[in-house]
Amino acid sequence: MHHEFWQDRWTRNEIGFHQDSINQYLVDFWSTLSPSGNESVLVPLCGKSHDILWLNQKGHAVLGVELSDMACRDFFLESKLNATVTPGSPFTTYIHDDIQLWCGDFFALSPQDTAHCKLIFDRAALIALPSETRQLYAAQLKSLTQNGAKILLVTMEYPQAEMDGPPFSVPSEEVHQLFQSHFTIRHLHTQELGRDDPFAKRKGLSQLQEHVFILQRSTGKSTESGLL
Repeated sequence: MHHEFWQDRWTRNEIGFHQDSINQYLVDFWSTLSPSGNESVLVPLCGKSHDILWLNQKGHAVLGVELSDMACRDFFLESKLNATVTPGSPFTTYIHDDIQLWCGDFFALSPQDTAHCKLIFDRAALIALPSETRQLYAAQLKSLTQNGAKILLVTMEYPQAEMDGPPFSVPSEEVHQLFQSHFTIRHLHTQELGRDDPFAKRKGLSQLQEHVFILQRSTGKSTESGLL
């Protein structure tokens, strides 16, 4: 999807993807990654997510990457944090202590930019992208991660024909297709939301599920064993 699409969504305040509370799957499953508490965490397409503050309060330095300058500014304003803003290309950086938001195209990141990030949290990045871009996103994550890096990934699944994304339906099978060549994959949880879920009702969906995965970067080809 073009950059203008997301810039317009933020300008018009059409940000239904933003959660006003900490993501419950992050709270419930972050410990499954066995974090020591001092790893740096990469949050792709982070918006102005409160999850960044939660991760930072757990002791993690956080690098969020976000296309919208408005989202970056709003994050610090709403968090009542003063950020040092440094314009640049390909990223303008917003920094407060060990919270950094890089405003720019996620696909402009280099492996050197994220070499210090051993953990990744993706709640709304993969499902924000259409099919062809999801393949590019998976390839980018492969290039940005080193052996042993772990990703906590949340996806949504529904009959794609019933709604135009975003968010897009990304079933478990596609997660495997996208990542199994470079990551071991553990399917942690499926939440059956059903047609009575407020989002499903609003969008006219006949069914709705959310899935939670751990992906761990490995040097060789991986299969789902349920173990990391």
